[in-house]
Amino acid sequence: MRHPIFLALCLSGTVALSACQKNSDTEVSRAMKNVNVIDESNLNDIMLTVGDPDESVAYFRRTAAENPERADLKRGLAKSLVRAKKPDEAATVWAQVMKDPSATPGDHVEYADALIRANEWKSAEAELNKIPPTYETFERYKLEAMVADSNKSWKKADSFYEIAAGLTTTPASIYNNWGFSKLTRGDAKGAEKLFFDALTYDPNMFTAKNNLVLARGAQRQYDMPVIKMTQVERAQLLHTMALTAIKQRDVNTGKGLLQEAIDTHPQHFDAAVRSLAALDANVTN
Repeated sequence: MRHPIFLALCLSGTVALSACQKNSDTEVSRAMKNVNVIDESNLNDIMLTVGDPDESVAYFRRTAAENPERADLKRGLAKSLVRAKKPDEAATVWAQVMKDPSATPGDHVEYADALIRANEWKSAEAELNKIPPTYETFERYKLEAMVADSNKSWKKADSFYEIAAGLTTTPASIYNNWGFSKLTRGDAKGAEKLFFDALTYDPNMFTAKNNLVLARGAQRQYDMPVIKMTQVERAQLLHTMALTAIKQRDVNTGKGLLQEAIDTHPQHFDAAVRSLAALDANVTN
């Protein structure tokens, strides 16, 4: 009489064991899935930052094709294409991301950035106009300033540059861009101040140093500014100053600056030598 009961208990135990086994398998599967997601997330971050741009494009292109429903992989592909200097393709992918319900204001900014790099200024402006005014980031206002510059809306550009500078702890690049904007408008003095501001935050930014020399040269101030520079940089900046002077028909000053650039450079300064030789040949003729 005990056998049916014992059998029932054994069957019950088997079912319970089977259920436990299934639960265990489910938990293991879930845990492995979570680990894979973490690994994939880490790999995505690596490919977007330190990976070779072309390898990054290939990785995201492959994984996005395998998972066409995943907007995050399309974002990765678009960002990788920008890094690989393929803004036209990046803009096409961003356009696909924009159709996804998960699209964010940040995506609109990235899309506008790709459009600007692709020289699609009007489309970029239209994309920026879709962003709510409450979304305030450095990248957004940097692009707004660039678009305003392209439209020669100087007051708007100045306002956007100022806002952008206030939204970052490293505003050197925005001050440099703002200064170059002022320089192209003919406001060399205003540009000079902004280039100095840029170098206050990043004393090693050679672009700002070169632009500073251009701004001073435009005011016929041919003495070198008091800024941090290496010997090679000094020679290069003297060369820039010399060409600026020559362009403004201050030829003798330009010749003197070219010779100083040649004498200053620790190695042979071929560009300055050619400039001086061309100038001497032109004067002789």
